[in-house]
Amino acid sequence: MMIALFGGSELVVAGEFTLSSTTIAEGERLRRAQLYSGPDCGGENISPQLSWRGAPEGTRSYALVMHDPDAPKEGGWWHWIVFNIPAGVTDLPEGAGELKAGLIPEATQSRTDFGSPGYGGACPPEGHGDHRYQFKVYALNIEQLPLGNDSSVAEVIALINSSKLAEATLEAKFGR
Repeated sequence: MMIALFGGSELVVAGEFTLSSTTIAEGERLRRAQLYSGPDCGGENISPQLSWRGAPEGTRSYALVMHDPDAPKEGGWWHWIVFNIPAGVTDLPEGAGELKAGLIPEATQSRTDFGSPGYGGACPPEGHGDHRYQFKVYALNIEQLPLGNDSSVAEVIALINSSKLAEATLEAKFGR
């Protein structure tokens, strides 16, 4: 946080809420590791490392999603949904989307458009061009979303939006 003095009074300027990664870069192509492991995509289905900084005051938890708005499905395709990340946590290691990896105990990974919880890598239709894969972290004003790992995408997104203080995005792309 930066503090500036103007005419004897303080103006507090909050830091910008940002999302970054050591695994993927803004605007760049996803690596094979982040692609879906099914027969059509041949990836490793490993979620990227993600870090966030500058959450606003009043943040009580975080939620994180990976979304493909270019998927040929109304509303796009939801690849990863994690919520109830404690306010003191500001990064997830590479591979945290694997259900058996031991993600933060309080956090919940819920169903994606693949039909089950956990990270599902990129796998756009062949010949469909590049798709944008948006990783978004949300600073929330609530400690726990009252949902479980079988909750629908619509339920989770509605509660995230109703509790959101800020959001930060990191966007990568991939096409086949």
